[in-house]
Amino acid sequence: MTFATPAVLGGLVAVTMTASGAFAQDARTAADLPIAVQMYTLRDHGTLDEQFAAVQAAGVTAVETVGMQDSTAEDLSALMAEYGVEAISTHAQLDDLRADAQAVIDFNKAIGNDVITVPYLAEEARPTDAAGWTALGEELAGFSATLQAEDMTLAYHNHDFEMVEFDGRTALEIMMEAGGEDVMAELDLAWVARGGLDPVEYLGRFDGRVFAIHAKDNAPEGEAPDERGFKALGEGTLDWDAILPAAEEAGAQWYIIEHDQPIDAAEVVMTGATFLTENLPDSATR
Repeated sequence: MTFATPAVLGGLVAVTMTASGAFAQDARTAADLPIAVQMYTLRDHGTLDEQFAAVQAAGVTAVETVGMQDSTAEDLSALMAEYGVEAISTHAQLDDLRADAQAVIDFNKAIGNDVITVPYLAEEARPTDAAGWTALGEELAGFSATLQAEDMTLAYHNHDFEMVEFDGRTALEIMMEAGGEDVMAELDLAWVARGGLDPVEYLGRFDGRVFAIHAKDNAPEGEAPDERGFKALGEGTLDWDAILPAAEEAGAQWYIIEHDQPIDAAEVVMTGATFLTENLPDSATR
């Protein structure tokens, strides 16, 4: 009878552990990772029921809702439970917070969400100078304090118009400084790039204050006009090999798949979920 020596046994254990580790890495799923879907992407994809079905089909278990999703809190909660998804943020218009912040709070508490993200400013509501952006930041600070008292967080989602500079600082930086450290950034990196800035470098300006990134891609110039020039994640011009580690370094908690005008929303969600599952850094965890 031949017995394996300790050295051989050690080698076998090492090989087994290595193989197990590789298998575990390969077995990562979207449900294991901080991947979510912005429901705006699916707004034209049939009923709300069908939209959540598309999220589920992609293996994603977290969503960012849009307002009240034309639903009651009770019905929305039941639908999310049916499809095994949780709300990790909602896009709530600034005017809704101004009109009745408590109603926004109550609805989102009822669906289990604790992050309220201001998603957009109408053109007439956009400040035109640094003082105006500072004043807006101070207003956000007030809403943030209200939310903090309810164990909730305020975030702000950018487009390209916040990339305008005043004395070398972007409007978003000015506003966020005035808002205080409790106001988090939800950086839409496709819009950052459209604003003429490098997403990797820009992420570093918000180190420790990045709640999430909106993970979507820009088509090459002149392409995909019927999709507003956007592409499915990983199929466009953004350098995700550099962006994803930079987002992790900046402390991003979530990677939210979005496309502003997809031809096939369900396919965009599936493609985004697959791309993030295969490419998120090992440190990206829920």
